[in-house]
Amino acid sequence: MAEHPEGIVLTTVDSIFNSLRRNVGAPLVGMKPVRHAVNWARASALWPMTFGLACCAIEMIATGAGRFDIDRFGAGVFRPSPRQSDLIIVAGTVTLKMGPVVRRVYDQMPEPKWVIAMGACASTGGPFDSYSTMQGVDRTIPVDVYIPGCPPRPEALLYGLMCLQEIIMREAPAAYIFESGGTVHRRRHLEGDSDLGEVAPLDKEGLEVAAEAKA
Repeated sequence: MAEHPEGIVLTTVDSIFNSLRRNVGAPLVGMKPVRHAVNWARASALWPMTFGLACCAIEMIATGAGRFDIDRFGAGVFRPSPRQSDLIIVAGTVTLKMGPVVRRVYDQMPEPKWVIAMGACASTGGPFDSYSTMQGVDRTIPVDVYIPGCPPRPEALLYGLMCLQEIIMREAPAAYIFESGGTVHRRRHLEGDSDLGEVAPLDKEGLEVAAEAKA
């Protein structure tokens, strides 16, 4: 038996299974037809989380109603639990007190997962340049798509969803497969991109919020 760096004991079966995922699964999923099929399935069946913080959530609710019908894009299955979701739409103002909660909810979502910052408040803090408001949710979680507006109309959210689907179609599904360390690494490896870093790296304030969330 081997021991995981985090102290988890790995049996021989676990080691064989991880080796198969690295040496067989990853190259297979990396093939262009398979990669395209996996990305198409993920982009066409996004499960957003039932999550709203302020007035932008009303526009998000309207997007799910019959007039705009977000189900046309396969993203109308709003789930009540982060463990059943792969998309979180941060709709509304994020306060510093709410930051650790958003981070905790994000950490509970399984990989792969994506984030949409809906509205000016979630993107940049909006008009609330105050001591209590986080100046952008990207200070605590990585954001894939930013939607401007105060509040943005449902059409804007649908356009942001289509932009996210384009991002998903460019991703490498093999990046989510267990690697040599036995852990899943979040890497947005887009074809043609040279930088494999996070799209929105945590800054000093975000690190403090993340540390508080872990505590």
